[in-house]
Amino acid sequence: MNIPFVDLHAQYLSIKPQIDRAIATVIAESAFIRGRFVSDFEREFAAAVGASRCVSCANGTDSLYILMRGLGIKPGDEVITSAHSWISSSETISQAGGRVVFCDTDDRTYTIDPKRIEALITPRTVGIIPVHLYGQPADMDPILEIARRRGLWVIEDCAQAHMAQYKGRVVGTMGTAASFSFYPGKNLGAMGDAGCIVTNDNKLADWCELFARHGGKGDHRIEGVNSRLDGLQAAILSAKLPHLAAWTDARRRVAAKYDELLRGVPQVRAPIVAQDRTHVYHLYVVACESRDALQAQLAAAGVSTMLNYPKALPFYPAYAHLGHRPADFPNAFANQGRILSIPLFPEMTSEQQSATVDSIRAFYRRG
Repeated sequence: MNIPFVDLHAQYLSIKPQIDRAIATVIAESAFIRGRFVSDFEREFAAAVGASRCVSCANGTDSLYILMRGLGIKPGDEVITSAHSWISSSETISQAGGRVVFCDTDDRTYTIDPKRIEALITPRTVGIIPVHLYGQPADMDPILEIARRRGLWVIEDCAQAHMAQYKGRVVGTMGTAASFSFYPGKNLGAMGDAGCIVTNDNKLADWCELFARHGGKGDHRIEGVNSRLDGLQAAILSAKLPHLAAWTDARRRVAAKYDELLRGVPQVRAPIVAQDRTHVYHLYVVACESRDALQAQLAAAGVSTMLNYPKALPFYPAYAHLGHRPADFPNAFANQGRILSIPLFPEMTSEQQSATVDSIRAFYRRG
């Protein structure tokens, strides 16, 4: 049995009439750039999240960059973010003119460790970007308390955590603003690149919208960038959005089944969900012994896996100039060598799950 890491075609087939109708309507109206489909999705997604504004853009990475520009980041300003994330969380800080300051993670949830943030704050610190990694919210209350006390903004990186909740609050509604990605493999994914900003700050939203549209079509009040969600992607996202809750429930059922199946495998630690948080399982990431050998054996058995991510960000060549050592980020450094993402998608069958775990068990039995 060949088991894919994710099956986007199965998702398409499950709602094929709605997707095909959405695409055909956009083509019939030639509404390829901006237009009613984009406006409709912005309104729908803001309502779904519980924010007053949604500003769509070309991708999730752009949304982080645009937000920092909107928040007035200046050359040399420092922004604290997680040492364990995709590089969009940090590269956009540099692109906006700031200086990246990495913070170690909690060993159990892989999200930024609030207890380590305060020591990283300097007179040049302007903001914090917590990442709701793999679908689990970061521990937001202490982060927000630090930010309020120290006068810092907070951008929530929600790229992997659509509709996850922290103490009953939906991610993206707790900080100054939030970034979402709709990359095809996300829990809510387009059929191409797409992203958005959500915020309750209308002034910030207005600036971000202006900046993302060349500084204003026709009057160009400022120099901006070209970061637009196209009509096809907007219509596809609108067609998918009503299904997101059911897909999330299915992800949780698959995760719960994995939790059960893996209880008898002491060499593998299933994802740990912290108290007062709901996990939406964009990824099901285990911590395991002999990770590389296990991944190779699973590949030989036809089970697709991923490393999200093979290195903590401070240890990539892009950040060698910062001179970090493993001791600076003990949890992120340790986890980079033991994490493994195993297949999880809403349409996954119990047979596929059992076969995946059987292959894991067989590897450790061979010792």
